[in-house]
Amino acid sequence: MVTNEMTVEGQRTDDKSFDSLLNEIELLGRRLTDVRSSIGRVIFGQQEVIDEALITLLSGGHVLLVGVPGLAKTRLVEVLGTVFGLEDRRIQCTPDLMPADILGSEVLEQDDDGRRAFRFIKGPIFTQLLMADEINRASPRTQSALLQAMQEHRVSVAGDDRPLPTPFHVLATQNPLEQEGTYPLPEAQLDRFFMQIDVTYPDQDAERQMLLATTGISEDRADQVMDAQQLISAQKMIRHIPVGESVVNAILQLVRDARPGVSQRDDIVRHIAWGPGPRASQCLMLACRARAVLQGRLSPSVDDVLALAGPVLRHRMALNFAARADSVSVADVIEQLCVPLR
Repeated sequence: MVTNEMTVEGQRTDDKSFDSLLNEIELLGRRLTDVRSSIGRVIFGQQEVIDEALITLLSGGHVLLVGVPGLAKTRLVEVLGTVFGLEDRRIQCTPDLMPADILGSEVLEQDDDGRRAFRFIKGPIFTQLLMADEINRASPRTQSALLQAMQEHRVSVAGDDRPLPTPFHVLATQNPLEQEGTYPLPEAQLDRFFMQIDVTYPDQDAERQMLLATTGISEDRADQVMDAQQLISAQKMIRHIPVGESVVNAILQLVRDARPGVSQRDDIVRHIAWGPGPRASQCLMLACRARAVLQGRLSPSVDDVLALAGPVLRHRMALNFAARADSVSVADVIEQLCVPLR
């Protein structure tokens, strides 16, 4: 007798658990449709940006939003906090921002009896959704304060490890134009970001809709659709989505072809100074699963790999002088990497 058994993460899943997974995926898909609709009432003409941000949150990652001022990057973070019912805080990064301004610090207090004791005052990082605005304006010392938090979801202050709330996501913005007085993010910190989302100008129809909707007497507001616990459950469920062998092979081929010393694509790696590490493969796998669920599918395809290659890889690669001499960009390299998979 043939049964509906399949392999999920190397384990056999029987009819009952498979049916349960299908029901959870369908329920999450309906909720995400409502999430997208709620966000779309406030953010206009940025559907791809919205979807990539949702994919990152569903995968449990952090986002780096890159774009010129005025493209609703900060507004998007606020709206995401609203629709998911998350506590959110904002940090305006400046050159004089200190690590203690983010993490918090201990202060010496004295009670009425004259006894003194240290009390820890939590910084803005103790939240569920942290907005780091213009992160490249903070000094390297301050940027490094976010490294442990982004990777380990805890911080060390005065010798004590302090856990951060769950879920915890950093959504940072970066202005690509004004480079004076900025500090480029180190490679180790860039790799902690699940995706780099490039925010571009909206098209004419979307900008017309935005003009009419935001310059009147009242504006639409986003509504809460999910809560923090439902988001955590969704993140756990995403990891159970089955992935076919063709998708796994496509991810491995794409990432490994971008590594000098490993790749057989000499025409490509001659332009690459350093390529993506294993974390890129992990992020791409999770992102493909999340994108499939977001679009109402039960498993990812190679098309998901191709669609997400740019946001997942673009900040995990650096080009050499030969690339600059040949006027080759990171986007050009990623496009060449994707050609054999099409």
